Amino acid sequence: MDLRKLKTLVDLVSESNISELEITEADGKVRIVKADPSLARPAVAWAMAPATPMVTAAPAPAAGVTPAPAPTAPVVPPETGHVIRSPMVGTFYRASSPGGKPLVEVGQAVKEGDPICIIEAMKIMNEIDADKAGTVTKILVENGQAIEFDQPLVVIE
Repeated sequence: MDLRKLKTLVDLVSESNISELEITEADGKVRIVKADPSLARPAVAWAMAPATPMVTAAPAPAAGVTPAPAPTAPVVPPETGHVIRSPMVGTFYRASSPGGKPLVEVGQAVKEGDPICIIEAMKIMNEIDADKAGTVTKILVENGQAIEFDQPLVVIE
């Protein structure tokens, strides 16, 4: 569907009393849904935000009292061995089908090119292969977990 036709449809929906329009043609499907004005955020809420951030001073420590050190994030040691990282954002699956046997287990030997997991991205199942031969020592992600780009998945030694 060309852009001019799409714009015309959007204008028709916005000017009419209909709240939703769905059209299917040979070259695709378009669904236009009019936003509910009762769910819209009032414009006044934006105007009430302060123009400058408020800064408050922390109370000075009493004389002779040493302040406690600020809490720090726990130090996570880097993984030893070869880490296979996610090449994309998606959902991690250990098996190629629901309820199926996992592609790899901890302690299993893998060769370069062996499938180690499936990442679903935009309803497409992407098989991720081992890029190094070795033994799987850790699986760092739970089955069905959402993962980020470059997130560590599996450790091979």
